[in-house]
Amino acid sequence: MGRTVPSFRPALEHEIESWKDFKRALRPDEQKIFDKLMNFARIHADAGSMSARPMLSEVLFISFAVEQEKKIEMLEEKVKELEEMIKGID
Repeated sequence: MGRTVPSFRPALEHEIESWKDFKRALRPDEQKIFDKLMNFARIHADAGSMSARPMLSEVLFISFAVEQEKKIEMLEEKVKELEEMIKGID
């Protein structure tokens, strides 16, 4: 049987490619951030393929949110550790 829905990874790459004009309009430092965000979506492609979301951009955005939340939690933990170190010095 033939597939009527393209496999997820090529569809994701097509979605990322569709943002190329937006990326081109960004400053060079912002383009690096844009690429980093798109890589987050690639990292979570397995989860995205299981989500059955009709709009691939939803997968992009939730991937960004997951990775940013991981970074926030890591930074909060580092702040907590530093605060505890400072309290120990006093």
